[in-house]
Order: sequence, then C-alpha cells, then structure tokens
Amino acid sequence: MRGEWPYLWIDATYVKVREAGRIVSVAVIVAVGVNGDGRREVLGMDVGPSEAETFWTAFLRKLARRGLRGVKLVISDAYEGIKASVAR
Repeated sequence: MRGEWPYLWIDATYVKVREAGRIVSVAVIVAVGVNGDGRREVLGMDVGPSEAETFWTAFLRKLARRGLRGVKLVISDAYEGIKASVAR
C-alpha cells in the first residue's frame, strides 16, 4: 500500500454473525484508495462491534502504519464517528 493515495473512500455495512451462540450485528468497515494515476485499491477492512469513533480511529491508524500517505480528500457518509476520527 505504500505511496500517495489522495482520495480515500471509507464506509461501513452491518452484517449478522454468530457470537457465543447468539446472532449479533457487527460493523464491517472498508477503505478504498485512489492513487494519482486513478488506480483504485482496497486498502483495508476490519470488523468490529459498531462504527464508534474509537473503532474508526484504530482502523485509520492501522492504515497509516501500513503506509497510507498523501490523503487530501476523505469521502464518507459523514457519520459522526468517521468525522471525529478523520479530524484527528
């Protein structure tokens, strides 16, 4: 993933999973980047209990540790947890 990714799409969807004998909803978050040449790539995904700010922040920090650089625009649904995480 090394290199500049000026455009970053991030979003979540909810799926049902079996956890400890129960069916629960979990958030699946995905980041898709577009580089300067227009090439799209899935940069990461994760599964967590909700779209809470802490989950988004940890996810974005993992992407940064893996080499995500040069983001100029983040495209999302403006969910509060996303906005707060991106602002950090």
